[in-house]
This record gives sequence, structure tokens and C-alpha cells, in this order.
Amino acid sequence: MNHPSPGINFPLRTASKERPSLELVTEFNSARPNKMRFQAPQLGALGVTFTLMRACQFACLISVIGLCANFINEIATAEHNPPSELVGALTVAVTAIIYVIITYILYYDNMLSMLTTAGLDGLLFIASIVVASLVGKPLSMLNCAALPSSDYATTFFSSAPSPIKSIITKTISYVTFVLLDRTTCYQIKAVWGLCITICILFAFSTLACLGLWQRIRRETKTKDFEG
Repeated sequence: MNHPSPGINFPLRTASKERPSLELVTEFNSARPNKMRFQAPQLGALGVTFTLMRACQFACLISVIGLCANFINEIATAEHNPPSELVGALTVAVTAIIYVIITYILYYDNMLSMLTTAGLDGLLFIASIVVASLVGKPLSMLNCAALPSSDYATTFFSSAPSPIKSIITKTISYVTFVLLDRTTCYQIKAVWGLCITICILFAFSTLACLGLWQRIRRETKTKDFEG
């Protein structure tokens, strides 16, 4: 028969207290106070609208810059001067996309003046209308399907007589460039449609900025009153 080994038995209770017990704490606070958190300002539906408008503006402006830059590169490669309409559209698009990027970074860090941004968006809205009007002026009644194939432009520039080639080299009108071939016509119409879309987007972003300015001003007054 096995007998329990002798040992010291500690009482579970003392005169007035229970025997102390050990507990293993396994909870750790995973939050790091120095960790950078990326989160847009919580400004409700107007904030979401502003973010959506900026994303759509960026996408449309990138497309306009790509198309116009390709047109100007092809014209310059053929030793011709690009039309002023294309140069103006490219200039406005580049300026606008730099503005869109900077203003959204400032908005993300709560450093953007909404009233000033509303005014600048309104100016870009007007500039977009002007560009859309100039780009689309000869396109409203133009049937691209009736134009020759895309090889016609290259053949025309390469086989033109010297007097005509010298005139074209000096300057090429926007209407002449649009009527060169079917592909150019469709691409220019795409630029026109994107310019109209940019007008609408800047109109909505202007209204969103005014709404955000009113909301932020109201919240600031409420905090000052409560303080």
C-alpha cells in the first residue's frame, strides 16, 4: 500500500483570509500611441462627395493629359506646330491635376481652407467650360465615320508638295487636324467628352466645398459656445 509522501500542507484559509492565489494576466494593449493612422476627415456625406469628386477629376484629367500629349507629340514629330486648342487644354489639365492632388492632401490632414478651395474650384470650372467650348466647337456636327482611315494623315503629311508642306509646317489649324482621319476625330471627341465631365465634376466639388465650409464653421461656433 502506497502512503502519501510526507510534506508540508499549507492551509487553504488563515484566521481571517483565504490563501492567496496567483493569476496569469495575458491581456496586452496592442495599440501603439506613436503609430501613424491614415484616416480621412469624418465630415459625413459632404466629405465622401468631395473625395469622390477629387478621384473622378484625377482620372479624367490624367486621360486628357495623355490624349493631348500624344497628339502634340505626333504633330511635333512630323515637324508641325500643334494647334493652340490642344496646347491650352494640356496646360489647363496639368495645372488642374496638380491643384487636385495638393488640395486633397491638405484636406486629408485637416489643413484645407474650404472657402478658398470653393473659389479655386469655381475658377477651374470656368476654365473647363472655356476649354470644352474651344475643343468641341468643330465637333458638334462632325461625323467621324465619314472621314478616311487612320493611314490617311501619315500619307497626307509625307506626300504633300513642298509649298503645302512648308505652310503646314508653319502652322496647322485645329479644324484641319480634327479632319485628318477617323481615329483622330474619335480621340478628339473623347477629349471633348472628358472636358465636359470635368466641368460637371468641378461644379459639384465647388458646391461640396461650400457645404463643408458651412458645416465646419457651424461646428467651430458650437464648440466655442460650449467652451
